[in-house]
Amino acid sequence: MATAFLGAPWQIYEVHTTRAILENLPKKYQRDTPDRLGEAYGNEERLQALADEFNGEGYRKAANTIERFLPELLNYTTFPKPPQKRIWTTNGMEWSNKKLKRRTSTIGAFPNEDCSFDWRGDPHGYQ
Repeated sequence: MATAFLGAPWQIYEVHTTRAILENLPKKYQRDTPDRLGEAYGNEERLQALADEFNGEGYRKAANTIERFLPELLNYTTFPKPPQKRIWTTNGMEWSNKKLKRRTSTIGAFPNEDCSFDWRGDPHGYQ
């Protein structure tokens, strides 16, 4: 990613980070950790405090996971507040890709350039 898009920020999503952290924690901590992470996401100090707590309890791998992904978890916070909810998830992009795939597999190809833009219905109000 870094070599293809020089200087572009990379955003890792909370669900992937949560899964990676849970893989490095014993089962007894896995029940309340997702809630604690959910409260901490978007706040660098809270995430770092959680990493320090895991490190202090001897779960260095879980702490390293938080510290390793910390910059990528907070990239969306550099944008103004209104578009942040649209940026932190790829649901809109995934919806568009699925719709495009469905349309192209049905008709095989777009008959002309204008038709290629007609498929872009927008459920989220992106303009």
